[in-house]
Amino acid sequence: MSDHAVLRVTGRVLVGPEEVRDELWVVGGRITFDRPAGARDVRTVHGWALPGLVDAHCHVGLDHHGAVDDATTEKQARADRDAGALLLRDAGSPADTRWTDDREDLPKIIRAGRHIARTRRYIRNYAHEIEPADLVTYVAREARRGDGWVKLVGDWIDRDAGDLTACWPRAEVEAAIAEAHRLGARVTAHCFAEAALRDLVEAGIDCVEHATGLTEDTIPLFAQRGVAIVPTLVNIATFPALAAGGQEKFPRWSAHMNRLYERRYDTVRAAYDAGIPVFVGTDAGGGLAHGLVAGEVEELTKAGIPPLEALSATTWGARTWLGRPSLEEGAPGDLVVYDEDPRADVRVLAAPRRIVLDGHVVG
Repeated sequence: MSDHAVLRVTGRVLVGPEEVRDELWVVGGRITFDRPAGARDVRTVHGWALPGLVDAHCHVGLDHHGAVDDATTEKQARADRDAGALLLRDAGSPADTRWTDDREDLPKIIRAGRHIARTRRYIRNYAHEIEPADLVTYVAREARRGDGWVKLVGDWIDRDAGDLTACWPRAEVEAAIAEAHRLGARVTAHCFAEAALRDLVEAGIDCVEHATGLTEDTIPLFAQRGVAIVPTLVNIATFPALAAGGQEKFPRWSAHMNRLYERRYDTVRAAYDAGIPVFVGTDAGGGLAHGLVAGEVEELTKAGIPPLEALSATTWGARTWLGRPSLEEGAPGDLVVYDEDPRADVRVLAAPRRIVLDGHVVG
């Protein structure tokens, strides 16, 4: 697109859950609702327009072995883009993906630095593996490296216990979260099980990933503190296969994973009903392919979240939570256009008609 090119989007522009405009323009990569004077080289796209979707938990630059090369990183980012996910919160990666910021054809990434895990208590080659005495130091390091987020591994299998257990003592995690907040970063944590949740929330954590271990005891605590969850239900669907693979060696862990899986929808619905903020994330980039954002929205509706709320969890609401604009005056021209109203059926998200980044039609 030339410097003077203008994009016009007509049809139904969903600037909010209930607020609909008839058109918008993108001039110089920025949205305006005022028809530009003397516009030329105008390209028109017609349909139902949404803000670029958000995948609030993925891993760009990572596969099941660890960091990947730039070509693989680009392929992952393109897969997300082609699915309509134009804003990604990278919830931990050992790769340096800053170079993608210079690419107008790739999604915008909000990075949480590299995972911080307990020694020998996470997937090999993924994380800084440290002991509790070093937690504050590493949290400060990743807070400075990231884009306003830090990612802890809150629980993982303890081979001596044969089950999931909490990774960090309460005092150390309190000090680490306080340091992150002092540096202007929010903190999130991977948590499958129940044991770590109360300490993390009472220590001031901002978000919990997966959160399959929520119970009637901890759900009110999350709601009172306003702690968000990103359930990653498309990833939780892999629990039965994981459990089967570890059943002989770790039967307690296997049974626990199956229980967490079986109650996954009830857990998410109970969290939503209690007022806990719920956002869309896929956990792509480890064992899962990128580009699954539409499937995760559909999973939230299967859990009982109303379709409009599930849609907001990947659009207006998610962008507000992450501090990024939606379809508003002066915002970057990042949007996705569909043939039908996605509010009526979220499965529409699986078939974007046009994808626009910074005013460029890229798909």
